[in-house]
Amino acid sequence: MAVNPQHLHLAEVTAAHFITVWERFDRHGNGYIEGKELENFFRELEAALRGTNTDSTNGALKEKMQEIMKKFEKNAGGKIEMSELAQVLPTEENFLLCFRQFLGSSVEFMAAWRKYDTDRSGFIESNELKNFLSDLLKKANRHYDDKKLNEYTQTILKMFDLNGDGKLGLSEMARLLPVQENFLLKFQRFKLSSDEFDDIFTFYDKDGNGYIDEQELDALLKDLYQKHKMEADTDSLASSKKSIMALSDGGKLFRAELEIVLCKEPTF
Repeated sequence: MAVNPQHLHLAEVTAAHFITVWERFDRHGNGYIEGKELENFFRELEAALRGTNTDSTNGALKEKMQEIMKKFEKNAGGKIEMSELAQVLPTEENFLLCFRQFLGSSVEFMAAWRKYDTDRSGFIESNELKNFLSDLLKKANRHYDDKKLNEYTQTILKMFDLNGDGKLGLSEMARLLPVQENFLLKFQRFKLSSDEFDDIFTFYDKDGNGYIDEQELDALLKDLYQKHKMEADTDSLASSKKSIMALSDGGKLFRAELEIVLCKEPTF
């Protein structure tokens, strides 16, 4: 049952808003909700957006909701997939939402990133993007034909290589991850300068060999969380540490690897 409404180009309607509401309805994680729940879904989406958007945005969103509901009212008990309802999102947010559905974990993402960011600059070249995506999808046990892979590659280039310099930054590319998997978001508050980073890395690299191990990273992260008055729950800290260690070389996390996580200012 295809739905083809025109996309709303509304920056206020984000994939994060959408998925928060979606998960309340798709409780079993099967990728669809029942048609009879459609009105309640839209009502909650509207409530989630209240206070973040303008009256004109509200009006346009309501109009689009009514359009989709009309298409389903003849079969109110039908199943409506996420990809169909996601069309109320702007094009970019819609793509991110759908791509995140089959992406692996942040650990898999960082392991793939390490392979292509060979100089540890925090960037990969745009001509490496297709192979990067291919590796990423394989790690998540998702296999797509070359045509689909080319489509993904071109879409991501348009989204993330805005200045056309042929470089794709880690902080931008990590937006492909689901919000809960995007550990880089947790470190936005740090924004360490080069001097601050040097001080804290030197403190934990006590023997001056240029790298720290997993235990030292654990202490370093706890220190950062405490200094910036951030709550460091055990699960969150363990997840972040595991993602960062995916950049390491045999358990050795070198200065350059950690620097791209903590020092390169995110551009979300």
